[in-house]
Amino acid sequence: MSPTAQDQGRPEIRKGLNGVVADVSAISKVNPETNSLLYRGYPVPQLAATQPFESVAHLLWTGELPDEQELAALQDRFRAHRALDPTVKAALDALPTTCHPMDSVRTAISTLGALDPDAEDSSPVTELAKAERLTAQLPAVIAYEQRRRRAGGPTEPIPAREDLDHSRNFLWMTFGQEPAPEVVDAFRISLILYAEHSFNASTFTARVITSTLSDLHSAVTGAIGALKGSLHGGANEAVMHTFDEIGIRPGESAAEAKERARVWMEEALAQKRKVMGFGHRVYKNGDSRVPTMKQAMDAMIAHTGREEILGLYDGLEQAMDEAKSIKPNLDYPAGPVYHLMGFDTELFTPLFIAARVTGWTAHVMEQRASNALIRPLSHYDGADERAVPGA
Repeated sequence: MSPTAQDQGRPEIRKGLNGVVADVSAISKVNPETNSLLYRGYPVPQLAATQPFESVAHLLWTGELPDEQELAALQDRFRAHRALDPTVKAALDALPTTCHPMDSVRTAISTLGALDPDAEDSSPVTELAKAERLTAQLPAVIAYEQRRRRAGGPTEPIPAREDLDHSRNFLWMTFGQEPAPEVVDAFRISLILYAEHSFNASTFTARVITSTLSDLHSAVTGAIGALKGSLHGGANEAVMHTFDEIGIRPGESAAEAKERARVWMEEALAQKRKVMGFGHRVYKNGDSRVPTMKQAMDAMIAHTGREEILGLYDGLEQAMDEAKSIKPNLDYPAGPVYHLMGFDTELFTPLFIAARVTGWTAHVMEQRASNALIRPLSHYDGADERAVPGA
């Protein structure tokens, strides 16, 4: 078929920049052929099995895992910035509890940027310090946001504990209880798996903003805006909404829950409904992070005795695989894990932010180190030039 007149001379358009290589990066590598994900060359499942979250953050920012002294120093710097800033608390308290927590976290990041005395200093040492501070500050924001919503308005935050590491303290500030080792480990694993994933929409947004020579907090705020969109973030929330629609029945056997989930999935697919938590833009043979997160979910189910969650999980997964051969992505096991920990469903995507801020800020620093303004072209296909009536 010959091209239409409108298409003649039109350059190749890749909608969504699909398949376009926009830049080089040394931070992470997604290899869909081998179904692998590397952070700075290290296989992510190995990092999740052996490293604290702080070590992975250091790796993403600097290129190397810290030694014992470097890790201890980083943990000390994290501890120095764990408290919820009073101005940030006031900004959160001014928001309605009916807004989405993503709006609240976005507002908190903007406030922290306005308060940061080094906000406009983009030197490498200062950028790294800002990345560390922001990562340390986010748990207090997210923990308080859940507590504020449950209280129906302003309340008192739980003070940070200096004797706890990042993951354990995050849970402490949220729930005010010493978390069990199984809970801490599952949470730590989730943070590591969510920390970085190449040029996804939010990361690319952060790099575009950085390319204009804007500041780090602006780049992270923009990334949060991109993550809020349902085509990028929110799938871990949507997974729990699916479980809720099917019906979570504590005490039900895994087999009974599995059968109900299978029936639900068959009906949903027959109605051509979009079921979140399955498929991935990059991975075609299953998300490489899922097996590690699924192991953490299994440990959480054994710890809590919530066999019905496993039944719902297995029933949906099996029915989707049999009908469409589509595999789960990381959000599918992460949602149930956060639910079993006691996080409210609407807080799941902010938890993603608490992890991905390390990847975003690593990309901000990488973009700034070898910057070029990101400014693509478009092909105009509107009306030809015409005169304005009466001109």
